[in-house]
Amino acid sequence: MKKTSTRLADGRELIYYDSADAVVRDAVDLRPLEPVATTSQTRDDRLLGDTVAIASHRQGRTYHPPADQCPLCPSREGRRSEIPAADYEVVVFENRFPSLTGDKGRCEVVCFTSDHDASFADLTPERARQVLDAWTDRTQDLSQLPGVVQVYPFENRGEEIGVTLGHPHGQIYGYPFTTPRTQLMLRSLAEHRERTGRNLFDDVLADERADGSRIVLAGEHWTAFVPYAAHWPYEVHLYPNRRVPDLLGLDEDARAEFPGIYLELLRRFDRIFGDDQPPTPYISGWHQAPFTAPDRRDFALHLELFTIRRTSGKLKFLAGSESGMGAFVNDVPPESAAARLREVATP
Repeated sequence: MKKTSTRLADGRELIYYDSADAVVRDAVDLRPLEPVATTSQTRDDRLLGDTVAIASHRQGRTYHPPADQCPLCPSREGRRSEIPAADYEVVVFENRFPSLTGDKGRCEVVCFTSDHDASFADLTPERARQVLDAWTDRTQDLSQLPGVVQVYPFENRGEEIGVTLGHPHGQIYGYPFTTPRTQLMLRSLAEHRERTGRNLFDDVLADERADGSRIVLAGEHWTAFVPYAAHWPYEVHLYPNRRVPDLLGLDEDARAEFPGIYLELLRRFDRIFGDDQPPTPYISGWHQAPFTAPDRRDFALHLELFTIRRTSGKLKFLAGSESGMGAFVNDVPPESAAARLREVATP
C-alpha cells in the first residue's frame, strides 16, 4: 500500500492510501480556506470521574448537504471538496470541525471509497483490507503524538445514528485520556486477574466459544459473537482468536481473514429486519489498549458492532434508565439476536 501525505488549503493533513505504487497524488487544494479555529477543551467531572470534551465550534459543521455538494466526494471542475483529487481509494484527513485538537487529541475522517452511494458492506475484500491497513497506520502515527492516549477508529452509519454526511466514511479519535468505557474494562480485567490469576478477555472468548449459542461467525483467526449481557438489541463483538492489545499486533493471517468476516457481518446486519427494509443503522468501533495502561498487553483488541434499531421501523431509545442512570434494558435476548444473525447468512 502506498501512502501519500499532503496538506489542505488551511494546513490540515490529508493522506491518500493507494493499492498501487505508481499512483501519483499531486492535486492541490485550491479552496480559499481560512485556518481552522477551534475552541475545544476537556473538563473532568469530579462526581463521575470521567472527562467531557467541550467543542462549541462544532455547531457550525456541515449538515446534510445535497449529494452534489458532498464534501467527501472527489473534487471536480466547478466544485472543490475536502479531497482535491478527481478520484481516490482510501483517504484520511484531519477533521475540519474536530471534537479534540492540539494537545487535547486529534480527530480524523476516513473515507472508505469515492463512491457516494456505496457502503462499507459494498467494498471488495481487497478494499476492506486497505481500510484495515489505514486504520493500523493511523494508530501507529497517532500513538506518537504527545497528546494522544488512546486511538478509536469507528464508523457511524445512518441518519438515525446522527450521521450528517451520507458519503461512506468513518472517523478516528485520538483521545488525550482513557475513555470511561475502557476504564471499566481495565478495572474488570485487573479484578479478574487478582481473583482468578487468568485473563478476563481470554476467558470471555473461551466461554463464548464453548457455549456456542451466541456465536455468529467463527473463522480460523476471528470469532464473532453476541455478548452474554448485550446492551443493544443486535450487538456483535469480533475478537481475534490470538489476543493482541491493538491493531498493530495483528499478524498477517488475521489481517487476511478479517475482510471476509467483517463484510459478512455487515451484510447480515442489513438483512436482520428483512430485504425490504432500509439499510440498518449501526455504530462499529475498534477497542484498543491505551498507550499508557500499565497492563496494556493484557488488553484484547476487539471490534464492537451494534444497531439502535430493535425491530422493523422501531428504534431503541436511551430513555430514563439508560440515559439517566446508565442501566441498560435490552428488548432482544442475546441468544435470539445471535440466532437471527445466523439465519441471515449470505446465500
